[in-house]
Amino acid sequence: MRCFTVAVAVAAAVVSLAPAPVVAQEGARVSEWAVPWKGRTRDPYVAPDGKVWFVGQMGNYIARLDPQSGEFKRYEIAEGTNPHNLVVDATGGIWFTGNRNGRIVHMDPATGKLTDYMMPDPAVRDPHTMIFDKTGNAWFTAQQAGVVGRMDARTKQIRLWKTGEGTRPYGIVIDPKGRVWFDLFGTNKLGMIDPTKMEVEEIVLPDERSRPRRIAVTADGTIWYGDYTRGFLGRVDPSTRKVEEFALPGGPAALPYAMTADDQGRVWLAETNGKPNRLVAFDPKVRKFTEIVPAEGGDEPNTIRHMIFDPRSGSIWYGTDRNTIGRAKVRRDKTTEE
Repeated sequence: MRCFTVAVAVAAAVVSLAPAPVVAQEGARVSEWAVPWKGRTRDPYVAPDGKVWFVGQMGNYIARLDPQSGEFKRYEIAEGTNPHNLVVDATGGIWFTGNRNGRIVHMDPATGKLTDYMMPDPAVRDPHTMIFDKTGNAWFTAQQAGVVGRMDARTKQIRLWKTGEGTRPYGIVIDPKGRVWFDLFGTNKLGMIDPTKMEVEEIVLPDERSRPRRIAVTADGTIWYGDYTRGFLGRVDPSTRKVEEFALPGGPAALPYAMTADDQGRVWLAETNGKPNRLVAFDPKVRKFTEIVPAEGGDEPNTIRHMIFDPRSGSIWYGTDRNTIGRAKVRRDKTTEE
């Protein structure tokens, strides 16, 4: 089904620059597993059974890690897929984006059976990052095509929204009200789709040099982004659209890339310009960066591209371009670790 909808409402943004952060060296414990196959291992996701699934983007495979035993299992997929992002649904079903062949793919982990869901427009060949909403619909970005899409959980029909040439939609999250937020990495804008309106709204960031790459949402609905070109963490109030920015510990050259939020309300980013790459945590309650954690395998720029937080184990999971899967168990004040 081909369906394109474009409706843009531009919201004003106000910036408040924060003072330099005070950083305390504290706690996460980092472990990494060497993947036995090359191919840019990335985008791990924890299944209900505790196994960790990920893709080999350039190796053209998906795989599973058992963190308890250290055992890996590889699954072959169609040549030319170049899987970019992987998510696991509530039933344990595996879903990944075909970044070079214009499809979303479901795999039954019990049988290895693959089912393809093609883009309704053949020009959209690069599904990028994907996330499920509370009703089971899959939302995704397509960077080069300039598209955000939704696959209906029941019918599996795909609807597309064009965001404009050169906008490069990238990271994507869903807030507690079900609104879909995404970075427009080719611009100084974020995008949002309210499911009650089904139109794209743009939020303009104050500095025209800003290039938001990844995005996160905390439990209170606040939207956060990493400004890749300027070395800032940005905060957007979803009600007022007010924007605040906080200079990263790594400075203007930090190259913030992957990001997520934990169950303590902290926002984590990967500063990818350092050797090794490192994870930094921002605590909104004290409005400071409170932790810096080296990522053992991140010894090249841009190596940590995406990461997730698993609340069951209190861990951040990430992949690196050195063909490792990493886990950082974070400090938790409210929740006892398993």
